[in-house]
Amino acid sequence: MLSWALTFLIIALVAGLLGFIGIAGIAAEIAKILFVVFLVLFLVSVIAGYRRRPPPPL
Repeated sequence: MLSWALTFLIIALVAGLLGFIGIAGIAAEIAKILFVVFLVLFLVSVIAGYRRRPPPPL
């Protein structure tokens, strides 16, 4: 997921440098959305993994 976000970010940067403003804007928005989805899924997996650990022995 993060690799897709980085790919769209690079596409947006290259398109912006070449003057394709519309394509750059769309690619940047897709990169932002994918990055947010990646962060949410990462946090959910961290919280789920933390909750599944057995308590330490006394």
